[in-house]
Order: sequence, then structure tokens, then C-alpha cells
Amino acid sequence: MDFDTVLAQYHEALDTFARGDARDIKRLYSHGRDIVLANPFGPAVRGWADVEERTDFAVAHFRDGECRSFDSLYRLVSADTAVIHEVEHWKAKVSGRAEASPFILRVTTVFRREDGTWHVALRHADPISSPDDNGPLRGGRA
Repeated sequence: MDFDTVLAQYHEALDTFARGDARDIKRLYSHGRDIVLANPFGPAVRGWADVEERTDFAVAHFRDGECRSFDSLYRLVSADTAVIHEVEHWKAKVSGRAEASPFILRVTTVFRREDGTWHVALRHADPISSPDDNGPLRGGRA
């Protein structure tokens, strides 16, 4: 399967995650001992067992959401490795809140090819608390 197809599946899996279901995203992760997940819900973890546990913890805080908009800022794809950096636009009921709230994540994801299939080897996501419309990526001055 080509990388663009897997990237589309990844984006769909994030949308499913926003609704409280981690099955699709977990299928896309490598199950190796060296993979890394660093998300806003806690410290970075390494290895499939810890990544799966941290993913289950995070998804338990999401419901009735969506993640359907992605700003691609960087993309590098080689034969066996792909790196993307995106801004993800989310809306979800987080941590038991009654109303869905929008939030933005700045995310770097590394994919690697394992036995001919692309899998996530690293995901690092940080919230953007106040987007700077005048910043260098929005066309403003550095």
C-alpha cells in the first residue's frame, strides 16, 4: 500500500479516536519495542505495551468529537521511512465535559515500513494554546 493511502487511513483513525474509539489508530501503530508516543496526556512512553496503555488512557477521555482538518507543514517520504509534521484541528468532549471544545495539536509523526506495510513508529503531539496568526508559518515576520 502506498504512503498516501496509509496517511488517509491515519487521518480517518484520528477522527475515529476523537469519537472515543482507538481500534483503528492502534492497528496503524508498529508493535515494536522501540516505538514512541508523546501526547498531551502524560509522559512519553516507549514500546508497544506502554504505547497501547497510554493510547487507551487517552482515548478514554474523548467522546463525540471529530478530527477532520490537517495542515501539512512538512513531509518527507523515502523507501522505508516517512516523516510528517501537521497541525491537527480537533473538536471533542474531553475529560467528561458536556460540550465539545475545539483544540489544535502540533504533531510530528514518523512512519516506517515493516514487512511492506507502513506503521506509526513515533507520534509527538503538543497542544497549541494560542495560535499566533502573525507567526512565520502564517505569513508574518519571524
